[in-house]
Amino acid sequence: MSNNIAVKVDHVSKYFKLPTEASQSLRTTLVNRFKGIKGYTEQHVLKDISFEVEKGDFYGIVGRNGSGKSTLLKIISEIYVPEKGKVTIDGKLVSFIELGVGFNPELTGRENVYMNGAMLGFSTEEVDAMYDDIVDFAELHDFMNQKLKNYSSGMQVRLAFSVAIKAQGDILILDEVLAVGDEAFQRKCNDYFMERKQSGKTTILVTHDMSAVKKYCNKAVLIEHGLVKVVGDPDEVANQYSFDNAAGQKVSNDDVVVENPKITNLQVKLLTENIISPDQDISFEISYDVNEDIETYIAFSITDIDRGIWIYNDNSLDNKTSGSGRKTLTYKCSLAHLNDIKLKLQVSIRDNDDQMIAFADSANSPVILLNRTDIEDDDKSAKDSATGMVQRNGKWEIKE
Repeated sequence: MSNNIAVKVDHVSKYFKLPTEASQSLRTTLVNRFKGIKGYTEQHVLKDISFEVEKGDFYGIVGRNGSGKSTLLKIISEIYVPEKGKVTIDGKLVSFIELGVGFNPELTGRENVYMNGAMLGFSTEEVDAMYDDIVDFAELHDFMNQKLKNYSSGMQVRLAFSVAIKAQGDILILDEVLAVGDEAFQRKCNDYFMERKQSGKTTILVTHDMSAVKKYCNKAVLIEHGLVKVVGDPDEVANQYSFDNAAGQKVSNDDVVVENPKITNLQVKLLTENIISPDQDISFEISYDVNEDIETYIAFSITDIDRGIWIYNDNSLDNKTSGSGRKTLTYKCSLAHLNDIKLKLQVSIRDNDDQMIAFADSANSPVILLNRTDIEDDDKSAKDSATGMVQRNGKWEIKE
């Protein structure tokens, strides 16, 4: 392994055996074995995972629940052994997979620090050298001789997290621990992560917070169904994760297909990329079959998925057509004044009496992820999405 590589994950696969039948008889077990009945199924959690973490990287691992992230961390931490492949580590690893694991409520805060340090592989002398930093960061000077069971939940979290990040290891692994403690402690943790990012120390972070991935990480990997989907640039990985989640998210409980014999084969196709910046136009194509000699027009809305409100809509009559046959129209508009936001396109076909006669259900309509890259990470006001409607600025083109 190169001297510059801290962690190398090389074609790692992992599966678990899930029992399908219980047998108390040795005879039955042997008979089943000769018949080829294993008595279990294999659940493949990781499938040929490979990536490298260089020394000094702040590396993000993201993926939906059940994607295999935690299993991968336990393999890197040598808690699990992979069925195939291997993980090579260069340096002392401090793994913090769950807050407070290994803490004993009957021991004092001080005793828990030393016990947890021992579990992480540090000697008493090494914990002695780190002890003051741990207590200073946790801000629990007056409570270290009290039993842990007398701590509030927030105090326990602060102590556990402080032990993890102040342990002097070469590689730090953190799993879903960015939202610990109160607001003041979170700001302190943020400052620590920014310092660690600049210090050249290696960190592996597992999180569902894509803003954290973009803010702290210089590299990232997206795992989906036990496979590597995207690896490399953290913005690209975070945007793909956000888009995948938005694509599987319903806008409302009204996600139904309105069927009508007058209109069939309604299709909505995005002509631009799904992930765009505010300076890029959005363009899409709508086509449908009219089976009677009637006038029809299209009304649509672009909806904020997270809040369920309209951001942009157009129900003008500029696209009205008459007669039967296949209708194909395109629309282009700009959402230049929005910040980071997940959007979904909802389309309806209406007749001359303004009655909706067809509707493209949101479960099958395009998802658009608008991503700002021109503002500072700590500018929270600029990262907030716009709350009002964007003035209509688009234009229809009829391609009958």
